[in-house]
Amino acid sequence: MDETDSGYSKHVGGLKIKKIDDKNFEYHAEVKEMHLNTAGMAHGGFLTFIADTGMGNGAHRAAGKQCVTISLEMKFISAAKLGDKLIAKVKIQKTTRSLVFLTCEIVNSRGIVAVTSGVWKILKT
Repeated sequence: MDETDSGYSKHVGGLKIKKIDDKNFEYHAEVKEMHLNTAGMAHGGFLTFIADTGMGNGAHRAAGKQCVTISLEMKFISAAKLGDKLIAKVKIQKTTRSLVFLTCEIVNSRGIVAVTSGVWKILKT
């Protein structure tokens, strides 16, 4: 299931996906005015949306079934500013019968913006 340009994702601006291989994906987004906090930086919620949506989409692809986030840890490293082109580098670390473990590194032209890890539950159909 591709959630990169539907529902909430579409409202926030969507993500462009690029498959690198079966375990690695890139999700591209641009920081727009609507994504800024009062300090003029990309809001942490926007960065978390990118990581959660990118890793969730990766989990769906790895499992071949719908998945839901059960754990998400976000570390903010540096600021993203208006006009920055962000790349979320998602890596599937491990897939079991019921869980998918992933990591994500969000970068801009100046370096690392945030790093994330998470676990997704594979839903039974």
